[in-house]
Amino acid sequence: MSHYHSADFEEMEDEYDMNEPVDDMEGEDEYQELVIRDSDAEDEDDADQLHKLSDTSAADARSGKDIQGIPWETIEVTRETYRQARLEQYKNYENIPNSGVAAMMACKSTEKGRTYYEFRRNTRSVKSTISHFQLRNLVWATSKHDVYLLLHYSVLHWSALNGVDTEIMDVHGHVAPSEKHPGSLLEGFLHTQISTMAVKDNLLVAGGFQGELICKHLDREGISFCCRTTYDDNAITNALEIFNTSSGALHFIASNNDCGHTSLSPDGKLVIIVGDDTDALLIDANSGKTIHSMKGHLDFSFASAWSPDGLTFATGNQDKTCRIWDARNLTESVHVLRGNVGAIRSIRFTSDGHFLSMAEAADFVHIFDIKSDYNKRQELDFFGEVSGAASLWRFPTHGF
Repeated sequence: MSHYHSADFEEMEDEYDMNEPVDDMEGEDEYQELVIRDSDAEDEDDADQLHKLSDTSAADARSGKDIQGIPWETIEVTRETYRQARLEQYKNYENIPNSGVAAMMACKSTEKGRTYYEFRRNTRSVKSTISHFQLRNLVWATSKHDVYLLLHYSVLHWSALNGVDTEIMDVHGHVAPSEKHPGSLLEGFLHTQISTMAVKDNLLVAGGFQGELICKHLDREGISFCCRTTYDDNAITNALEIFNTSSGALHFIASNNDCGHTSLSPDGKLVIIVGDDTDALLIDANSGKTIHSMKGHLDFSFASAWSPDGLTFATGNQDKTCRIWDARNLTESVHVLRGNVGAIRSIRFTSDGHFLSMAEAADFVHIFDIKSDYNKRQELDFFGEVSGAASLWRFPTHGF
């Protein structure tokens, strides 16, 4: 058997929702057969239908079955033909016109075809949803078996062991804290639209479109804490990060559209800020002073992540690139990694720092081998928008 360094990358994508990026093909019958209904009016029927569909297992995939269960043999178009159509016609959202085309010139050439991730199972019994097309932090994994995701107004826990999903929090109605803490809004919130979330050490934090923050301890009943970070008109919470301080206390940092997306360095001393600007900022976490402004991206950024080494970090941009930076020399990025069709909206380093996952807005997740200086990668190829990607590291194991 081959020996693999197995990085488990849990991902959820909308059920091969292919109609938006390939508008020109909607009138052709062979392509219409691939389109899955996604309107609110049909959600209940879709949910019933999803539960009737069987999962795709590793054994199914090895025998040639499509990992998403798409019956290509009954459709008058091949997977290869449809993939080429997606590559040619997918419309990436840009704030700065033609940024993706210009950014490609700076990208390094990488070797595709490696296997760091092994397909285990694709389940269609539970579905994740994206309430805004730019959101990509709506899936979290706390172990190789436990995944937390958003389905409309519900936060669900899905177990890979038994395939069961359980509602953890429902924010469609009135949500109020059952515990008393300084600064908590005892009146809570009504009809909260969740825009991002994070889960760590039995703490779940969800952010909303109006600056809402809702905290729940997974080992306690009820909601623990509610607050509002801003009353700005552009108040959508776009990122959350839970971390331990040097004293061992559990804290979290929230980012909003009025101040950008942030990522805290492993030692808690530095913060990356990206947002509605081509430049990224490196900030002193204690003083709030700008240490350096990183230039290179050609559009707005929506993702950032630190490597566990505390020296390397990555930024993802609508110009379809991910830039790798060295905090010791920020005059220019170390590497520029390219996507295939869309903005880079989710970036994760594995906990041992050996791999970087880079999720595009749809269809592709790339896994780079950092030890190869980002020259070698695996490409995960599917159809549908990506609502989030969470990476976990476990010890090397034999492939199966």
